[in-house]
Amino acid sequence: MSTAPVPSQTSPAHTPEQDHPAPHRLRTVVLASLLGTTVEWYDFFLYSTAAGLVFDKLFFPTSNGTIGTMLSFATFAVGFVARPVGGLLFGHIGDRIGRKHTLAFTMGLMGVSTALIGLLPTYQQVGVLAPALLLVLRVAQGVALGGEWAGAVLLAVEYGPAGRKGRFGSYPQVGLALGLALGTGVFALLSEALSDEAFLAYGWRIAFLVSLVLVVVGLTVRLKIDETPAFRAVRRLQELPRSAPLVELVRAPQARRHVLLGMLARWGEGAAFNTWAVFAITYATGTLELDRTPVLLAVTAAALVMGVLIPVSGAVVDRRGARRVYIIGMAAFSVSVFPAFWLFGTGGTWAFTAALVVTLGVVHAWFYGAQGTLFAALFATPVRYTGMSFVYQVSGIFASGITPLIMTALLALGSGSPWWACGYLALTGLVSAWATARLRDGDLHVPTGRTHLTEAGVNAAHDTIGHT
Repeated sequence: MSTAPVPSQTSPAHTPEQDHPAPHRLRTVVLASLLGTTVEWYDFFLYSTAAGLVFDKLFFPTSNGTIGTMLSFATFAVGFVARPVGGLLFGHIGDRIGRKHTLAFTMGLMGVSTALIGLLPTYQQVGVLAPALLLVLRVAQGVALGGEWAGAVLLAVEYGPAGRKGRFGSYPQVGLALGLALGTGVFALLSEALSDEAFLAYGWRIAFLVSLVLVVVGLTVRLKIDETPAFRAVRRLQELPRSAPLVELVRAPQARRHVLLGMLARWGEGAAFNTWAVFAITYATGTLELDRTPVLLAVTAAALVMGVLIPVSGAVVDRRGARRVYIIGMAAFSVSVFPAFWLFGTGGTWAFTAALVVTLGVVHAWFYGAQGTLFAALFATPVRYTGMSFVYQVSGIFASGITPLIMTALLALGSGSPWWACGYLALTGLVSAWATARLRDGDLHVPTGRTHLTEAGVNAAHDTIGHT
């Protein structure tokens, strides 16, 4: 498919300020990317929290609690299966039309889907139609998030000044922590304020309906920003993909290699997060028999710590490189799973909280703050949105979506002992560290809007991406 004519490099629509935005514009970009990911992750994590606490009772009633929980987590996993669809769809649009309008649509789709979940009838009211509708809306959530993450990261990284791309790439990652903290925090507040009967009857629905307010705020800020300098440069020079971005991605041997290594690098991160933020809630309230509210508050506290430390990781990336930071983080994750589950097993709320703050709040923040900058460097600008979405969302099926199912199954295999599950988690971290180490500096791309960089500028940007 041929590319439509676009303005030349000397087009009057282009100004130097666009490639070198003023500080207040950069602050708006950071706020837009952060608000967007916060809203999207809040919506997505509401479902994961409800899957472990509510949906098994209201939408998948069964005499066997384990089966009900696994059915609930199965619909949770479906969202991850849908995310590659959204990633490819919105990645294609983002690489052909632009980042800005694509991100506005994904946010709106996520907000509407989440609010509708809050209005669903239960199994007792309409029978099998209830879980069927829940499944459809979960798919819509997955499609929306599939197009959100890469675009939000690109918004920040492609605007980020040379030498500060690590910090800019970490800002949208904070949305993961804030979204999780909001989701679990709202659930904890409602759980504490309402009786168990009231919470199951209508309390959980309030958290889902709040999404509409957050979406309005996020869209208001996001629509104020301009297209990224990198995408504008590609459009000016008529370098938009001449065929579908996915086809361009598959044709290039280097891009295929980065897709594979990127997906393996993502494995440990996805397994880690969905263990500490999703599975741990069910494990603590079910197997460990801890009270629901303190468990949710523990996750909220760990998420807030993570939100504070992610920008610190981004600052370290600017000095040490994204690859090095990511590898160290993956190795630390592999080592930390065994003492974490040992602390879980002591049965105390404070021990559970301490373990979660260290693993999710500190260790996860270390490598997650580097991930956006690292993955943005895997692909050239014309196919970057599609490439990042493909890597992050397709790997999410095995790295994230089925993790609670795998952990539940391994826990049953060990007759309640967590060590089989710990071994699996440690393996994912080691594989991810190995895959990241296999990425070569010379093959990585500089996410910039300037078409000509000095040698010093190129080296500075590549240092951000990462020597190990």
